[in-house]
Amino acid sequence: MADTPLLIVEDLHVEYPTPTGRVHAVNGVSFELGREKLGIVGESGSGKSQTGRAILGLTAAGGERRARRLEFDGIDLLAANEKRMRAIRGGGISMIMQDPKYSLNPVMNIGAQIEEAFRVHHAASRAAARERTLEMLRAVRIRDPERVYRAYPHEVSGGMGQRIMIAMMMIPEPAVIIADEPTSALDVTVQLQVLAVLDDMIESRGMGLLLISHDLNLVASFCDRILVMYGGRVLETCAAAELENASHPYTRGLLDCLPDFDRRSRELPVLRRDPAWLVDAEDSA
Repeated sequence: MADTPLLIVEDLHVEYPTPTGRVHAVNGVSFELGREKLGIVGESGSGKSQTGRAILGLTAAGGERRARRLEFDGIDLLAANEKRMRAIRGGGISMIMQDPKYSLNPVMNIGAQIEEAFRVHHAASRAAARERTLEMLRAVRIRDPERVYRAYPHEVSGGMGQRIMIAMMMIPEPAVIIADEPTSALDVTVQLQVLAVLDDMIESRGMGLLLISHDLNLVASFCDRILVMYGGRVLETCAAAELENASHPYTRGLLDCLPDFDRRSRELPVLRRDPAWLVDAEDSA
């Protein structure tokens, strides 16, 4: 990791009011992100996506975000006003959502949407924005960028839609990408293609990536470091190459639940949770 981190998250909390009391969706999460690929893994409801959204100030209405420190490239994100945050979203930190069907505007063609993402953050003519958009479509390995430029979201496949989302999030030239389950809706072959595109662009631009995923094997092979979350907390941090040697029982439980064709068993392993895990995490925070 670089000496000066791009993103610093210290004691981040996200809470929501409910009829039965306040729910702690994120509860004291801390980490730093440099020019590297950092994965966040855990079950649904562990707080992964809420962490990513809180960084960008996108916590849902009614939710409360607070932290001891939340800083991007020297900018205090907690103190930044909405105008400053609009400049940071996309221009400094971009977020790739997991399903392009719900992220792309169905009544705008693809070229117009990518151009808009570029011109919001760069002073450029329409002609220059169009050329930059076509370059970006080529960069994400779309074979016929002119046709895709004119197409609407419903006219492209899921894999191509995800590449388009990557192009849209990359074109403002951010320093950090938050990718929230970017391949979950894709088949395995297309997943690998999309990840290869993402990897090439991150490496060539020296960016930081926060990859949110359920897929431990994917994160272990793709990322440099891994945070394991449960109940809104980080239970364990390890190098991705050392994930097989993780020591926390929750991480071990997740690993044991992975399919293994070499392991014969009559029963499917079930993860057994211990309430003490959250107490231990709180004591060590």
